[in-house]
Amino acid sequence: MAEKEVILTPEGLQKLEDELEHLKSVKRREVAERIKLAISYGDISENSEYEDAKNEQAFVEGRIMTLEKMLRNARVIRDDDVDTDIVSIGSTVVLRDVEFDEEVEYTIVGSAEADPASNRISNESPVGRALLGKATGSIVEVAVPAGTIQFEILRIKR
Repeated sequence: MAEKEVILTPEGLQKLEDELEHLKSVKRREVAERIKLAISYGDISENSEYEDAKNEQAFVEGRIMTLEKMLRNARVIRDDDVDTDIVSIGSTVVLRDVEFDEEVEYTIVGSAEADPASNRISNESPVGRALLGKATGSIVEVAVPAGTIQFEILRIKR
């Protein structure tokens, strides 16, 4: 079975590489020290510190495996790859909410680096999917649980 391609911006790639490096060089050592300390307390069969440390170790190792897999399957979108004529992954899009006449700006990114609080939305999200391939001036309808939202694409930039 083919592994899913992970689409990243250069910043997203750097963030994942930094997290992986931190987990491998710092976190692994911290967890190993916690396990060693917990073992020194004696009987590990009823030692909650040991259990907690082993659980954290499993989490850290799982996250390391996930990050390594993501980086192996990464495709980096560079500014030069971003077309300003139509919305694509890597585009920053200025929209006008037709109903409320409010402007909002989103950057379309791969799901691995989506952060709605920072206006970085996934290409797989309802809004992201609806915007992909559309041009400036287009009216886009997005189905949301509360109904339908209409956006007008005002500008597309890198």
